[in-house]
Amino acid sequence: MHFYGFGQNFVVNPSFELYRDCPVKLGNLEKDVIDWNMPTLGSTDYFNGCSIAMGTPENFNGKQPADFGVGYVGFYMYAPNDYREYIQAKLSNTLTKGERYKISFYVSLAERSDFAVKEFGIRFTEFPVEVETSKVLSGLHLSKMKGEVSEELEISYSKYYSDEIKWVKLTTEFEASGTENYLTIGNFKNNKRTQKYQTKRKITKGSYYYLDMVSVLNVKSKSQNSQVTELKEYELDSVHIFKDVYFNSNKSKIRGDHQQEMESLLAYLKTNTNINIKIFGNTDSVGSDSFNKRLSVRRALEVVAYLTKNGIQTNRIKAEGFGSSKPITTNETEAGRFLNRRVEFILSKIN
Repeated sequence: MHFYGFGQNFVVNPSFELYRDCPVKLGNLEKDVIDWNMPTLGSTDYFNGCSIAMGTPENFNGKQPADFGVGYVGFYMYAPNDYREYIQAKLSNTLTKGERYKISFYVSLAERSDFAVKEFGIRFTEFPVEVETSKVLSGLHLSKMKGEVSEELEISYSKYYSDEIKWVKLTTEFEASGTENYLTIGNFKNNKRTQKYQTKRKITKGSYYYLDMVSVLNVKSKSQNSQVTELKEYELDSVHIFKDVYFNSNKSKIRGDHQQEMESLLAYLKTNTNINIKIFGNTDSVGSDSFNKRLSVRRALEVVAYLTKNGIQTNRIKAEGFGSSKPITTNETEAGRFLNRRVEFILSKIN
């Protein structure tokens, strides 16, 4: 996978795909993930599709497909007694004084959260944050640190970040002072100051978010295109499963609006005009064979419609439905059925 266009992402391992160990327990981000750590004693979690205990899309706090590969992190933005969790990354280079940078990441509220919050906080520091607290990482803690610490940047939303299905992109810009080496994300306010609202009652008494695809991009001049487009490379003549195209039971409409992998596939097909695509729809085992066959075809045609609407010629596309005949996991659990409701594709060179 590589990037084209202007801008370099200063965040290493931005979508948490690189790991030392497949996660098997909670609070193990620091040991499992490469280039990320926990700046406090708050135990941030790492989820990856390689794991059963800490898997994606289904895990202890809900169900969330990964839009960017198969890994993401999860942490408490609000919890009783001011308990907090954070993530910290070392940037690939020190930011340049006087230049503007755009920070973005994607969040989704876990289903088992009682509260949604309105603001996500960001701090840049010259040296790594290491504070022995499981409570709020406050301005007082940061003021005692060696080196420079940025003002707190906040990404605030007109609504609350309460979507449990889609990933919501958060973004802000700031001017660098030239000492920014480390990035920390979380809630730097105590419970009293946190803007929140109650979504459910008496489940976790907290606000737990999944987070993915963090970027810090240089947008130093208006003439420079600040939009970085990711051009993914695909292995030809191999089956690929869409990681972020999922369906509700008995439905052919794709769940959610943001389809990162379909956008990546579209960019690939536009760039590689000598490539054809075959698209295969699949269902879980609920329902009759004839119904599932028709449903799987409709699911494949949803992806076809997206590609043709965006300029890919129909003669480059074939679609087929397999019904429930090709499960990739058990149909005995809801999590398994969720994964079996999928669309796959194969890319091959035009003869």
